[in-house]
Amino acid sequence: MRARRRTRQDRFGTLTSPQAKAHSVTDLLHLEGICVQFGGLKAVDDVTIRVPRGERRAIIGPNGAGKTTLFNAITGMVRATSGRVMFDGRDVTRMPVHARAAIGMSRTFQITNLFPNLTVAENMRLALRGLSPRKFSLLGGGSLTAEEHARADKALGVSRLHARRDVVVKEMSYGEQRQLELAMALVAQPKLLLLDEPAAGLSPSERVIVSDIIRALPRDLTLVLIEHDMDLVLSLVDYVTCLNNGKMLVEAPPAEIRTNTLVQDVYLGKARHHA
Repeated sequence: MRARRRTRQDRFGTLTSPQAKAHSVTDLLHLEGICVQFGGLKAVDDVTIRVPRGERRAIIGPNGAGKTTLFNAITGMVRATSGRVMFDGRDVTRMPVHARAAIGMSRTFQITNLFPNLTVAENMRLALRGLSPRKFSLLGGGSLTAEEHARADKALGVSRLHARRDVVVKEMSYGEQRQLELAMALVAQPKLLLLDEPAAGLSPSERVIVSDIIRALPRDLTLVLIEHDMDLVLSLVDYVTCLNNGKMLVEAPPAEIRTNTLVQDVYLGKARHHA
């Protein structure tokens, strides 16, 4: 008699099985046939991506290709219409945003998501409180622990903002604000960091700073990023996924992407026409 396959259901209603656990061996992130549909529009259409642990992956494509929607499906900000999101060996497709963050996902956004009237240190404090049971106390109700202070100092150091910790955010340059958002993502000590256009709106000198910060991040931190600056993104990553009209177009190392005619037609060519 055939043995019954064991499947259990966790507190988020997510089914996990021996097959699901197999994804944890080499892949930190595995998207399996992800579709995201809004009415009659398929913003993401049957996308399958595997991101090994420690890899630096770029997701590129023209405007409307589905990049940010795919990011939202990975982090839980939108629910995948079909398909599965596997993270660190777990099926997280139905997990809410905060639960995914709690097990090691962290993300930045195209537009900075900061408190402009607070200092750098106060923004970092809020980021830390959001990770703890004290999150509803916000700025009140006790100080940070020594371990939390150390985490904040390390994240600010990596983001080159330690000397700016007492500056009010609205008095900082836009580039420094992007650096602070990165620090707030890093303070969560994530396994996976998703960067949504980290160089958007930055001056050439600010782009250099941000790219140097990203390049210097620990290699055991898995990165997935969206970025329109092709020269920048291809210098930062190990592998590239190109989307077009919500579908997978091509996956290849940066050197091959530079010369791929499909990518040039749908991405670089469109960029030249719109310049």
